[in-house]
Amino acid sequence: MTVSIRLARTVKDLLQMAQTEYFDAGHRTCQGCESAMVLRWVAKAAGPNTIVIGATGCMYVANTTYYTTAWALPWIHTQLSGTGSAVVGTAAALKALMEKGKLPSEKINVIGICGDLGCADAGLSEVSNALTHTKYNFLILMYDNESSANTDIQETTMTPFGALTTFSPSGKQIRIMKYRWKKNMAAMMAVGHPEIKYVATAMAADPIDLYNKVRKALEIGGPTFIHTLDPCPKGWGGYDPKYSHEIGKLAVETGLWPLFEIENGKFRLTGTSARIASGEIKRKPVKEYISRQTRFKHLTDEDIEYIQRKVDEMWEKWLIPGLLPLTKELPYPETAKT
Repeated sequence: MTVSIRLARTVKDLLQMAQTEYFDAGHRTCQGCESAMVLRWVAKAAGPNTIVIGATGCMYVANTTYYTTAWALPWIHTQLSGTGSAVVGTAAALKALMEKGKLPSEKINVIGICGDLGCADAGLSEVSNALTHTKYNFLILMYDNESSANTDIQETTMTPFGALTTFSPSGKQIRIMKYRWKKNMAAMMAVGHPEIKYVATAMAADPIDLYNKVRKALEIGGPTFIHTLDPCPKGWGGYDPKYSHEIGKLAVETGLWPLFEIENGKFRLTGTSARIASGEIKRKPVKEYISRQTRFKHLTDEDIEYIQRKVDEMWEKWLIPGLLPLTKELPYPETAKT
């Protein structure tokens, strides 16, 4: 017998979401941890026919202590950089067993969860390679708290310009240790792997947007990728944990974190980012976001103005805000014509 579970493509409010919790009480994440909220929405969107693969990181240590777990789904731990090979191996094994008749032919979601260190840095080559295996169905989700928070807030390539970490402190000789701009992971995955059918950005503070994007990713087939931005009170500092959602929304409202999806090659801004692009609302100054976090406490007005100029450039000059740094002015220089 063939069993097929089709997910509803979109929901419009929280009441239309699945009500069963598959990431439940018992985890040991910090107060205000948005990564825990991301996992909650992802698990609800995926449903019971799901296998979760978690790389070493905050969401491994906090959610799977000895003999206890917050997961009400089958869960596998893999090494820090092992997400890519683990999801491909799991999806390939399920496919082979179903083809041989050793498992019922049914839809089983395979979701790989990795942090920014395990996905954008140490695990980048494996994740990239996994996305080339287009005959297997799986979702890789990167929860991004912009540091290696599991080992006491070290800098990663996802750490934003100027942010304080234990590896990028501010001192008398060098005030700004993290001078490089944040890596654009979702864009890299979309442009570098044109055969994958779905890439998106999301956040826990917009649960309906996240929920719908997870369902699209799981339904569309083949490898897919979602990148979430997850405020972290421990690493970002300077705010009461109850304001994590508010900080996350400010990241979008200031234009620092555009929400978008690329479905079958078609790009679309979503949520607040779409409203900004259409002119319905104006972007807030980045200072409103930066001033709420002590990891930016050493920045001067000139530093904040620099960040604002970078964000303005993205929204005013890029062909696709948040995705590709290609400007609208594309004539060949005179020297190229000869």
